[in-house]
Amino acid sequence: MGGPVRIVRETRLDPAFPLSRRELAGVVATILEALGHEGATLEITLVDDHEMARLNAEFMGCPGPTNVLSFPAAQGTGPDAGVSTVDEADYLGELALSVDTLAREAHLYGQPALAHLARLLAHGILHLAGHDHGPDMDDLTELAVDRVLLSHAV
Repeated sequence: MGGPVRIVRETRLDPAFPLSRRELAGVVATILEALGHEGATLEITLVDDHEMARLNAEFMGCPGPTNVLSFPAAQGTGPDAGVSTVDEADYLGELALSVDTLAREAHLYGQPALAHLARLLAHGILHLAGHDHGPDMDDLTELAVDRVLLSHAV
């Protein structure tokens, strides 16, 4: 796979998107380490709101776009299920991230784009690793965000 993350860009990035592919891969590596999953791998597909709405309807049965969708490898679902060439025991699965929603929410919540991106990625990765919503997931997410902001401050 060539590193902890394979990034697929299916849309033009919003100018507010804070990172290049290389920088994004570094942020993901920092998150994986902070969450105790160093050595794990995953795929991230960067999409626009139109594609995210399609994925959200198809896989979650929900209308409209969302910020991030997680497709754990253990469940064998997702856009690339059965197609992915990844054959690793430490493969977590796929994330779909809407760059449109990321930019919109960061502005709406008054957060730096990097902090909101780290929060969405950590949240999605925790779902890939089998975590459900709750205080433990919230605490782990904030731990990862703090680590990213310390390591990748611009």
